Order: sequence, then C-alpha cells, then structure tokens
Amino acid sequence: MSKIDIFIDYTCPWVAQIFPWIIDVLSKDKSIIVNWRSFPLEQINNELDEWKCWDQDENYISRGLWALRGGIAARMMGDNYHNQYMAEILNEKHVKRTDIRPRSTIIGIAQKLNFPDKFTNLLDDKSRLHEISEDYMYAESLGVFGTPTFLFDDTHVAFLKTFTPPKSDSLPFFNNFYQMAALKNYFGELKRPQPPWPRYARD
Repeated sequence: MSKIDIFIDYTCPWVAQIFPWIIDVLSKDKSIIVNWRSFPLEQINNELDEWKCWDQDENYISRGLWALRGGIAARMMGDNYHNQYMAEILNEKHVKRTDIRPRSTIIGIAQKLNFPDKFTNLLDDKSRLHEISEDYMYAESLGVFGTPTFLFDDTHVAFLKTFTPPKSDSLPFFNNFYQMAALKNYFGELKRPQPPWPRYARD
C-alpha cells in the first residue's frame, strides 16, 4: 500500500472526523501517501443536469468552492501548509461555525497561519476551478457520491462515515478498513442499523 486519494469537501462533517485520524495514521506509517482531492457536494446534490458550480459567475455564492480553492493553493505550497490549512478550516466550519463561503474567510485563515503572500495568488488563479472540475469529473467516473471517499492504489473505491477513532486504534482501524475496502473484492457495504448508529457509536 502506498498511494491513497481522498475526495473531500470541507463543508462535510465526516471529513472533519477523518482528518485527525488520517494525520495520525500518516505519522505512524510513512509508506502511505495521501492525495487530497476536491469533490464539491453542492455539485453532486444539485438537480440540474447541465449546471456546474465551477462555471457560475461572480455573483454565485458557493457553499465550498473558495474553501476547496484554498486547499489546492495550500497543497501547492507543500503538505505542511495544507495540513495546517485543513485543520484550521475544519475547525472554523465545524467547531466555531464560521461561514466559510466567502473568499475573505479563506484569506483570514491564511493570515492567521502566516502563509506567504503567494497563497493569495494561487487562491485567486481561476485554474483552481478547472482543477476542482477535473477532480470531480474523475470522481464521478468512479461512482463517487459523497465525502469522504477513499481511492486505494487507483483501483478500489470506498466511502467511509466514521467518528475519529482514538489514537491507540487509529492505525489498526485504518489497516482493517484498507483490508476490507481494497483487499476484499467481494465486500460491498457495511452499515450499522438505526439505532444505535450514530447515537451510541462512540460509547
């Protein structure tokens, strides 16, 4: 195992749950390389066949395009920048309940993290929208329908909804997930009944 693509939208609470888990896994297994990729949920959830969120004019208020653009800009500067950015924007969105839709929020996060000035240039480059659309179209060709979705070794795709496991379980849980998703070709779906999920899932 070496390469994993993870399709994300920063507005998704389940992305907020898996991020600290994946960061801990990466700290424990240096052989794993994660490629974070954009999957705007506002696109998959829209009901208009020809409508594309990345093609809208400047008056369109997107749920998450500026945040995704910021993630790409941060990744272009290096993994450390991106990890800082992702931790901060997820905290702003899902803990502080900050409105992350506007560009000003993304700029504020970059300033708080003391990012270099080139971040803004990368953020504002409209090539970011093209890159988001490419990620989305690729994900759609794989059957991706939500976030977070994992793509192992360019072959095996799995959507996972989970709370953040404790650090003592992070690597074993990841290895078990990988074994089920990537090594067991006959495995289709595993889902807790309602209830107890999610009410007692962390008990």
